Amino acid sequence: MRAKATLNREFTISTVDKRVYGSFLEHMGRAVYTGIYEPGHAKADKDGFRTDVLDMVRDLDMPIVRYPGGNFVSAYHWEDGIGPRDQRPTRLDLAWRTRETNQVGINEFADWSKLANTEMMLAMNLGSRGLNDARNFLEYCNHPGGTYWSDLRAKHGYKNPHNVRIWCLGNEMDGPWQVGHKSAAEYGHLANEVSKAFKYFDKTLETVVCGSSNDKMKSYPEWEATVLDASYDSVDYISLHKYFGNEENDTLNYYAKAIELDRYIVTIGGVIDYIKAKKRSKRDVKICFDEWNVWYHDRKEDGERIASWDWPEAPPLLEELYNLEDAIFVASLINVFIRRSDRVKIACMAQLVNVIAPILTKAGGPAWRQSIYYPLQFASKYGRGTALTVSSSGPTYDCEVAQDVPYLDLSAVLHDDGKTIALFAINRSLDEAMDLSVDLQGFKGLKIVQHHVMTGEDLKARNAVENQERIVPRPGTGLSITDEGALIGALPAKSYHFILLSVASA
Repeated sequence: MRAKATLNREFTISTVDKRVYGSFLEHMGRAVYTGIYEPGHAKADKDGFRTDVLDMVRDLDMPIVRYPGGNFVSAYHWEDGIGPRDQRPTRLDLAWRTRETNQVGINEFADWSKLANTEMMLAMNLGSRGLNDARNFLEYCNHPGGTYWSDLRAKHGYKNPHNVRIWCLGNEMDGPWQVGHKSAAEYGHLANEVSKAFKYFDKTLETVVCGSSNDKMKSYPEWEATVLDASYDSVDYISLHKYFGNEENDTLNYYAKAIELDRYIVTIGGVIDYIKAKKRSKRDVKICFDEWNVWYHDRKEDGERIASWDWPEAPPLLEELYNLEDAIFVASLINVFIRRSDRVKIACMAQLVNVIAPILTKAGGPAWRQSIYYPLQFASKYGRGTALTVSSSGPTYDCEVAQDVPYLDLSAVLHDDGKTIALFAINRSLDEAMDLSVDLQGFKGLKIVQHHVMTGEDLKARNAVENQERIVPRPGTGLSITDEGALIGALPAKSYHFILLSVASA
């Protein structure tokens, strides 16, 4: 099987916003408690944060983390998580039928974010609460002092404001399952008023309005059009969510679902353009894809457990065990975000620890990286710069999701210094190696600096506490640069590749 691709230094898509490699932490399952926070653990710091988890998060070079929800946020009172811990109330979380102790709140998350070298993206409750509560939350977090809420923050030991720059205006408000679910018109009006108020406080703040919970919702994409019609002049992003799975146990069809993600982005991009034209606006609203991941392995069973249990505290929930197949697919989703970097400026893998996450922990025990950790790590570290247009040709296949699905999936990023190019390549074929030739036009003196590959005979193989490095990147072989400046070589069947090239000159 042969495939060809062409890149040209002058043919670019957009700057890749580093925040497209973000993540998400919700007060759900063990994401927070025994995830990032476990006082008494052998590797906990003085504030109870697990340093082994922090090391893994820092190794992801994670630019932004969304918090505290998710469905959780739509009935959450942020005031429950501030002040002395022994005075914080325990509440019932209606989203996941659990008990929330509020031992971690906004101030602890701010502390953790600094340790993790990441930026906070805070979500506010626009389900059971409204404008005034949101204003108070903003004042507590961002005002320097001299007012009730800012002075209360100082009293709690945080004299300096947290200076949160980006705010999510609720979560999945199109979903009937959401506490405080609203119609598109109701929500659009509320979101617009909250966004306006936030920008009266600080016009440089960014806000994210809720789009569809997924592209299968009956209200999609009319929901986006109605909400944006009400809020376009005040918001900066519209959020999209989508989870994927291989319920059919059809790997090639599973891999093709990356095309669904691409269609979703293109469709909502068109809605944005329509509203922009309708309003004769000069503003650009971008996409914040702030929940995405693979979620299917135990989804049905977890739903049954939630319905039956009696308000447990931080129970194991949605602890997906990811395999090689999932890692290759996740890499393909990241490629879509790179190729659509003109539209998607923020994306958050949901979630970060334990709950549908790249990092797993054992309470009182070790932490380890799942297979999906590595494609996110390579992209976050090396996928920053300018996305290059990729023109490719080669064999394709047909499946239920789409026709003419290319076996080759390739994205490319030219770093800002102009001296390095990152390539992220996938051979989707299950049984045939791919002879690949990539013509890199406008570049001279190319050399392969790094080549890592994830592949294996068993697509269902995964990392576990007793075998934490079964599925990890290995040094790649078989690629070279020709005298004419082309990258050539063979990509094994069912493989993901990260390739870093140095450039001598234009």
